[in-house]
Amino acid sequence: MSKQSIKITMSAVLMASAALTATAPAGATSAKGPLTDVRVATHFDLSAGQMPENIALLPDGTANITFAASRQVAQVTPRGKTRILATLPAPADGGVNTPVLGFPLATGIVHASDGTVYVLYATGTADLTGLWRMRHGQTPRRIAALPAGGLPNGLALDGRGKQLYITDSVLGTVWTVPVTGGTPTAWSTAPELASTGFLGANGAKVRGGALWVTNLDRGTLLRIPIRPGNRAGAPQVKASGMVGIDDFTFTGRGDEILAALNGPNAVVRIQPDGTSTTVLDSTDGLQNPTSVALRGNDVYVLSAAYTTTTDPNLLRARLPKHP
Repeated sequence: MSKQSIKITMSAVLMASAALTATAPAGATSAKGPLTDVRVATHFDLSAGQMPENIALLPDGTANITFAASRQVAQVTPRGKTRILATLPAPADGGVNTPVLGFPLATGIVHASDGTVYVLYATGTADLTGLWRMRHGQTPRRIAALPAGGLPNGLALDGRGKQLYITDSVLGTVWTVPVTGGTPTAWSTAPELASTGFLGANGAKVRGGALWVTNLDRGTLLRIPIRPGNRAGAPQVKASGMVGIDDFTFTGRGDEILAALNGPNAVVRIQPDGTSTTVLDSTDGLQNPTSVALRGNDVYVLSAAYTTTTDPNLLRARLPKHP
């Protein structure tokens, strides 16, 4: 895939969407802190489709990531070296029927305690779209089929390591499936998950007896209680006014969050009361940030360069310890 073809395919779709506005998030103040030691640690190859979409950190700081346009799962060492772990099979039609985007893409990724890696893949075809499992030394295998007309995006693993939660950005659905695979269950189809024309439910994390989900079009952060019997409660809007919000991570300070805002080229710090502050922006090297992860006090931010088409990268920083 050439750089020019990537530019035509991605930019035409994403820049046409009102969801990826270049303006600052409403209600967010700008204060270029509290992160320190901010630097771009790794640059990726745009011409090879290395647009990093999602990240899962290993205990030693190694990052497992998905490259959206190249359909790959890769590993980035703490020293910044990139190694391709697997390439998911290409759909027979080239992925032109992938909803909204028109190209096949690898999206959410999580790493289980036993070393198993779970990855989401959207192709617009019934034979490939779904949840894939990767184990060391084995070929990736699809373990749960998802609707070809949807776009599985965010992936979260519960604290017991038993259930996976999958956001569908086109169908406005959260699916749940056991880690062993099988037929997914539509866990929530609440209207708060729906898109307003581009992409709805996006990032996902399990914390404090709830599934937290972002909605890119609506610019919201939702908390959905996990009721007994793995039933979904009613979504609660915890923050709003952040159109373009993608994936996120908890800082470990209560419900405080660091979230990537794709179109605005920003990372914001969201307080439990819903207020937000910009802590990183394009001057730091952000290029359409897609996801944020935290290991100890080390912050990792992926930028896909979907519309900037300049420098997909991995940015690293430090979050000072709480006084």
